[in-house]
Amino acid sequence: MCSAWALSCECIRCLNGTEVTLTQIKRQPNPKNCGEAKVIPLTLNSLKVACSQCNLQELCLPLGLSETELGRVDTLVGARRKVKRGQHLYRAGDPFEAIYAVKTGFFKTDVLLEDGRDQVTGFQMAGELLGMDGISVEAHTCNAVALEDSEVCLIPYEQLEELSSEIRTLQRHFHKVMSREIVRDHGVMMLLGTMRAEERLAAFLLNLSQRFMARGYSSAEFHLRMTREEIGSYLGLKLETVSRAFSHFQEAGLIAVQQKHIRILDATALKQLLNRQPI
Repeated sequence: MCSAWALSCECIRCLNGTEVTLTQIKRQPNPKNCGEAKVIPLTLNSLKVACSQCNLQELCLPLGLSETELGRVDTLVGARRKVKRGQHLYRAGDPFEAIYAVKTGFFKTDVLLEDGRDQVTGFQMAGELLGMDGISVEAHTCNAVALEDSEVCLIPYEQLEELSSEIRTLQRHFHKVMSREIVRDHGVMMLLGTMRAEERLAAFLLNLSQRFMARGYSSAEFHLRMTREEIGSYLGLKLETVSRAFSHFQEAGLIAVQQKHIRILDATALKQLLNRQPI
């Protein structure tokens, strides 16, 4: 699942205690990934500091877990990993070992088409999950590339699966997370299959607006991390079509555009373009 639609998140809670080094996930050497990302082992104290400033809701545990269960889940976060702009978090074909929670930064997922073009399949921001595309075949089916300097938390999937089988509430929680991914994939298919160019761009901007608002940022003013070419690839539109749609929105007073900086002036009018609820 490499869809773009948001998984809002909050932070995994940590227990008080002495500083204990948590298990770092082990990866097989891969020449393609060599030097691309820095893995940082976490301590319990540093994890508590990180969590206090994090908004990773979907990774937050369901209510009602005991302190013992909370402590067991804390140990799932094995390491943090820094990924520089333009570097890969993982590539299609890499072994699937972990789910990644975006702590800071912005990513895109894409696949390589037979004609050599990259097809963008999604954009992920802080508080969202990456890597679930690899669950079914135990290998990643798309690439994940940082659009700016970013940092992720690694959650080893095998350990998550084992713990979920013992804590049923946690299992149901992650089933809901994966179900939402399926629903959002269907939403993207509808966007590409039934909407005109301007409707697609309106839905895209409104979706970003909602996701930024859910993280405490302005819903009306934000910076695009992706290029217009990448937006076009994701929306199934040519670059010229994307540029015309942006220009038309600006001329109509719906948005103000200054390079990659977007200000939504009339969200209601953007919604009316869709003739349906925004995805």
